[in-house]
Amino acid sequence: MCSRFMSYLEKRFACLGKNGDEDCSSDERSDNNDDNCESSQSHGDSYQEDSFKSYSEEESSGEDVVESTGRRGSRNSNYEVNRSTTIGSTNTIAKPEASKSADGQSKRTPTKGNNWKDVKLRVADLGWVNRSCVNDQAVKGRIQDLLSSRLIHADHQAEWLARSIQCIDLTTLAGDDCPSNVARLCSKAANPLSDNLADALHIKCGKLTTGAVCVYPARVADACIGIERLGANIPVASVATGFPTGQTSLKIRLEEIEFAVQSGAKEIDIVINRELALAQKWGELYNELVMMRQACGESHMKSILAVGELCNLTNVYKASLVAMMAGSDFIKTSTGKETVNATLPIGLVMCRAIRAYNRKTGFKVGFKPAGGIRTSKDVLQWMTLMKEELGDDYLTPELFRIGASALLNDIERNLASHADGGYFLAEEMPMA
Repeated sequence: MCSRFMSYLEKRFACLGKNGDEDCSSDERSDNNDDNCESSQSHGDSYQEDSFKSYSEEESSGEDVVESTGRRGSRNSNYEVNRSTTIGSTNTIAKPEASKSADGQSKRTPTKGNNWKDVKLRVADLGWVNRSCVNDQAVKGRIQDLLSSRLIHADHQAEWLARSIQCIDLTTLAGDDCPSNVARLCSKAANPLSDNLADALHIKCGKLTTGAVCVYPARVADACIGIERLGANIPVASVATGFPTGQTSLKIRLEEIEFAVQSGAKEIDIVINRELALAQKWGELYNELVMMRQACGESHMKSILAVGELCNLTNVYKASLVAMMAGSDFIKTSTGKETVNATLPIGLVMCRAIRAYNRKTGFKVGFKPAGGIRTSKDVLQWMTLMKEELGDDYLTPELFRIGASALLNDIERNLASHADGGYFLAEEMPMA
C-alpha cells in the first residue's frame, strides 16, 4: 500500500502547476494541441517553404522519379551537386558511373555530357509532374513578404545594379535588324557603360560586359563577327523554333536550331509547344524538348515557357519540371510578345521548381525572366527573389539571365546619378 501511495504522489507532483481537475495525460494532450496551434500560426505567417504544394513530396517518398535524362532512379539516390561556373559548360547528365565510397558501397555520381540519342520517355515517370499543384494565394503572400521585408539599402544599390549588367542578355528582335545595328548592339554589350562612368565606379575597361547578345538566327553570323572584332568573350544567343509562337512543324523547328548552332550560336532560346502543355500532354512535350536538346548539341538550351499562355501557375510549374527533365540548361519565362510576361509570382513558382529539381537530382538549372523588365527597380526585385529563393549562386550569369533591351539604359542612368549626383534623361545616355 505504501509503495502504491508513493507512486501516486509522484504522479500528482509531476502534474503540479497544471489544472488539478485533469490528469497528466490530458495535460500532455493539451500541450500538444497548443504546440500544434502555434505551429499552424507560424505556418500561416511564413510562406518561405509553402508557396506551393507538390503532392509528390508527401505521397511518393521513395518512389521512382524522372531525372534529366529520362532515367528512372530513386529519390534517395546519392548525388553530388554540380557546381559548374563556366558559361560554356553544360549541366546535363550522361550515364552515371559507379564508384566505391569509403564504406565500400556503390555510389552513383552524375557526369557531364549530351547523351540524348537513345532517350525515350516512359509515361509512368511523369507522376511527379501530374501530382503537382500550386497554391496561388500562398505564392502571392510570399511575394508580398519579399517586397515588404527584403529591401536593398540605397548605399548598396549601385553594386547590385552593376552586377545585374553581367546577367543581361542584350537583345534585338526587330524586323529591321541588319548587320550595322547588330554590330552596335555587340559594341554596347562589350562596353555597357561609358568610359567616364566606368572610371567613376572604378570599373576597368573590358571587365564588365553583358551576359550575352541575343538575336534572330539570320543575324547570328553578324553578331559573331561583331563580337570577334571587339575581342570580347561574350556568347551569342539565338531565338529559334518558330519564335515567338512556335507554330511551325517540328522538323522546321529542329532545322532552325541546327542552323543557329552552325552559324555560331552558343545559346539557343527555344519556345515550347503551348498546345501540348495546355492539353496536359506532358509526355509528348518532353519528347519534343529532348529532340531540341539533341539538336542544340554543345550549345546551351533555354526553354521559353510563354507563361502568359499557360493559363495558371500549376501549368507553369509542371512545364518547368518537364523542361528541366528534358535537359534544359535554363528555363525562361516568356518571349516578351505575350500579354503577360515575367511577373514575380510566376518567377517564384519557377524558382521553386528549380529548387525541387535540384534536390531530387543534384543539378542546377538556370533561370531567365524576360519581358516587362525595364527599370532598375524591377531588376533589383528580381535579384532579391533569386537571392532569397535560390541563393547567391543565382546572382551570376552562369545561372541567372535577364532578357531585356531597354533595361541597360535605365541602369546606366541610375549608376550615373549615383556617381555624379545628377539626373540624366534617357536620351542623354548612349543607347544600344
